[in-house]
Order: sequence, then structure tokens, then C-alpha cells
Amino acid sequence: MTQTDIDRLASGLLAQTAAFADAVDGADWDAFVPTCPEWRLRVLVGHLGQAPRWAAGIVRGGSADGIPDPHEAMPPQDWRTWLLAGASELVEAVLAVGPDTPVWTLVGPGPASFWLRQATHDTSVHAVDAALPAGVPYALEPDLAADAVTQYLELLSSPAAATLKPAVALLWGAGSIGLRPSEESIEGWVITCTPTGVSWRRGPGSTDVTVTGAVEDLLLVLMRRLPPQRVAIDGDERLFDHWLAHSAL
Repeated sequence: MTQTDIDRLASGLLAQTAAFADAVDGADWDAFVPTCPEWRLRVLVGHLGQAPRWAAGIVRGGSADGIPDPHEAMPPQDWRTWLLAGASELVEAVLAVGPDTPVWTLVGPGPASFWLRQATHDTSVHAVDAALPAGVPYALEPDLAADAVTQYLELLSSPAAATLKPAVALLWGAGSIGLRPSEESIEGWVITCTPTGVSWRRGPGSTDVTVTGAVEDLLLVLMRRLPPQRVAIDGDERLFDHWLAHSAL
């Protein structure tokens, strides 16, 4: 990644952490989050406080053992500062070691920038999780939303995907899906579910089903935060439903 890419991810992480904090401020932290139905809002707050700190430890050469349990998190009284400090800690760790420094990642060895990218996009989606029940606006910048789609497809197409999430193997051999952003400046994606895995590429192409919409909506439908009706689906709708049912990471 270039320094511009790193700076963009860093600014995105800090902005979306602040947006998340705004959305949960004054909300009922004991309420379940509709788009994360197994988690109460306070657990989501705990996750976004713990996860970047855990990732920063990995970036600095620490152990990947002991994934923090957000149910055990105890956000301090000044929880907003705590959230923003965690995001800043990860940014600073990546900059300190260098974004290309090899580290452990969820799918094998990778650059330290993996964790900054992962945290930025994870936080963006969780900011939407908080905004939807609160009835407050949310906004994902198109370039970051597009990169989130790309990262999601990179993870799904990795050799480790079916080991991490066995349901992913049910996609193999299912057919092809085109994702077409309505923004002319953003190139689309072609996903091919081969008999041995998931592959993808950027650009146009003939597919069994084509899904069209604003890139923000495409991402949030893929993440199962918005219903499929939010986008236009042309072709084999059952294939896209099958994809949504088995592509969660």
C-alpha cells in the first residue's frame, strides 16, 4: 500500500470510530443490535474498544492468542476517549513498524497494513449497526466502501476461508455474480464460484446474476446490514440469496 492508502485508511478509521460513538451516545446499551442479533450494544462498544488494541499488539510483534471477548469488556466512564484512543493506537502501531512489515493475520502471513484495513472496514460496518436502530444518518465514503468490498472478496477467496467459515464451501460451483456500482468512477467486480473455491476480478463481465446499486449499498447488502431489495438484481436471484446465506465471515 502507498502512504496515501495508509493515510486514507487511518483517517477513515478515526472518522468511523467517531461516527460510531455519536450513534451510541444516549442509546440503550442493554438493547440487542438488530443487525448483530447476538450482541447487545454494550458488547459492540466493547468490541470496538478491544479489537484495535488487540490488533496493535499483533502489529508490534505480540501473540495472536487470546482473542478478546467483547462480552468481558468494561468501557470506562470516558468511553468515547477510550474508543478513539484504541483506534489511534492501531494507526500509530502500523506507522511505527511500517505498513509492509510481515505479521500474523487471519488468513496467514501478511503486511501490518492488513490490520488497519480490517479495523477501518469493520468499524465502518459497525457504525452502521449503531446508526440504524438509533435512526441517525450514516455515511460511508465511496472509495472506502469499494475497498471494503474488495477486502471482503480477498478474504472469501483465500485458501483459509472455508476453514474459518465452513459454510463458504457451499458457495463453490454455484455460479457467477456481478457487482455493479452506480458510481461511474468505481469499477465493478465479477465473482466466480468455481468447484474448488471463490475467485473474483475487477471490471465488467457476463454473469448469472448482476447486482447494481450505490457502492455503499452494495457493501451493506453483502454484509447483510441492508435487505437485498435495496439494490437492483438482474438474473438468478436465488443464486444471490444463496451467496448471502453462506458468505458471512
